[in-house]
Amino acid sequence: MRKLTSAFLVLALLLTAFIQAPKEVYASTGDEGINEKFGLPIVVYGEALSEEQKQEVRNLLDIDDPSTVNEIIVTAEDLVNFIGGDPSSNMYSSAKITRKEEGNGLVINIVNQENITQVTNEMYANALLTAGIENAVVEVASPLKVSGHSALTGIYKAYNVDGESLDKDRMEVANEELEVATGLAAKEGMDQEKVSELLTEIKQAIAEQNPASKEEIEQIVQDQLANLNIDLNEEDIARLVALFDKMRSINIDFDNVKSQLDDIASDVRNKLEEVANDEGFWQGVKDFFQKLIDGLKSLFG
Repeated sequence: MRKLTSAFLVLALLLTAFIQAPKEVYASTGDEGINEKFGLPIVVYGEALSEEQKQEVRNLLDIDDPSTVNEIIVTAEDLVNFIGGDPSSNMYSSAKITRKEEGNGLVINIVNQENITQVTNEMYANALLTAGIENAVVEVASPLKVSGHSALTGIYKAYNVDGESLDKDRMEVANEELEVATGLAAKEGMDQEKVSELLTEIKQAIAEQNPASKEEIEQIVQDQLANLNIDLNEEDIARLVALFDKMRSINIDFDNVKSQLDDIASDVRNKLEEVANDEGFWQGVKDFFQKLIDGLKSLFG
């Protein structure tokens, strides 16, 4: 009996190791020195973090020497000032922002994805492009599991500290976009990649068609839902229409960032195709369970 119990334990551990998806690893860009045009990279810590947790964030962001970055704190008051948020909010997720020259584009790295539970790289990228941030490397981290929403406000504050003032209307609508995205992703039958694909496709269609009315926005939303075979209730459709009509009303020109939207769309499609078409993965699953069954048979045989 003891032998059988041990065998089951080993098999359970092997099964757990097999089904855990590997975390994405981002390569270092190397030491390029300080860009004197933009100054030091800015690291924004959520105010709810302890000193020990801040050090953990430094480790996650590969900050060996704090003097090589400009460290600031993002507070609930900042949440109110930048996007009209809740003054009682706790701020945990943190970010490092390295501004780049025009043409470098926007690169998002969530360095420990297991702790950012609701927001994906593509969701951050979409929201930041909406807010007007186009050329930067943004790394997001948290020492504990959080939704990831407060990192957005921290990024806004970094730009304010760095001498560039982002448009408040665009910041507010970008935050609303993130809320809509995470809300849709939480619904049964939807996933984060599919939501990002939908939002990106709508923006691309807006860039191409330049809608002049709410009715035209609604048609674009309906068209993209049909194209992607996504079924939403009337309330969610109304939220999407209101969101993108607000973007239209404050004159956000997605044509300026169309190439970056193309990159986001391509990344999302690749992720969806990897899950759907990875025959090697599913064959591996089949082979693993066959070996598991064969092993159990031998124990009883």
